Amino acid sequence: MTATHAPVPTAADSGSSATERFKADKSGNVANTSPERVDLLVREVLSAVHDTIRRHKVSYAEYNALKAWLIDVGETGEWPLFLDVWVEHVVEEVATEHREGNKGTIEGPYYVPGAPERGSRGSVPMREDEPGTPLLWTGRVTSTDGQPLEGAKIELWHADAEGLYSQFAPGIPEWNLRGTFSVEPDGSFEITTVRPAPYMIPTDGACGRLIAAAGWHPWRPAHLHVKVSAPGHEQLTAQLYFPGDQHNEDDVASAVKPELILDPKPSGDGKGETVVYDFALDPVRG
Repeated sequence: MTATHAPVPTAADSGSSATERFKADKSGNVANTSPERVDLLVREVLSAVHDTIRRHKVSYAEYNALKAWLIDVGETGEWPLFLDVWVEHVVEEVATEHREGNKGTIEGPYYVPGAPERGSRGSVPMREDEPGTPLLWTGRVTSTDGQPLEGAKIELWHADAEGLYSQFAPGIPEWNLRGTFSVEPDGSFEITTVRPAPYMIPTDGACGRLIAAAGWHPWRPAHLHVKVSAPGHEQLTAQLYFPGDQHNEDDVASAVKPELILDPKPSGDGKGETVVYDFALDPVRG
């Protein structure tokens, strides 16, 4: 397969796309939050900020640097990136701590609903010369009691071999490497895709300046994003990682869990990899 060289998206472009997607899909959630809960959470967040200022004797110069940076985050549209990289993993941890089935992790800023339906045995949409190692993924979707979940749906999306996502980077077909899959009556599925690449989050904007100022790195390990759902069961959002990636241990988004690391094997024809990974979903409890 030949490599492609799509233009690298800027932080502002990615931020704008992520912001518009969030507004379309999720911004209405605030209407379901009570004033009492807002009061509690805002007061405690501010209290934590005040405590940090007092404990570390924050100067006016440092405060003004923070203020300028926060303004920059807003002007460059990077709030979705900042929150998804450095905050979401703790929200996910708290929201799913009751589950007995598969572990999940963050959604991240690049999910788009409505990816094309590809059946229970199919390939994600991809370019004819899509670069990357072919990957055949098989598995089953069951409830936590082991019963297959006929009617389950798997949404899969991931970056390409250059670390770029369709609809968030120019020059890539709209639904490239994004697909929705069903399962057989026994819960089984088979998905053909390519192995994604590790990538850096955009560093040309405010978040990149924070990373540089703090001496951090901007890398995410290679991963497959999934949402797995079935009637009467809690939706699972996860990312699946590959062994040996140097950033599994220091992911900038702190989203890697041991249970989410795959175990790929060379395919029989020597031209790619195969992997088996199953899902057990928790029933919705009243």
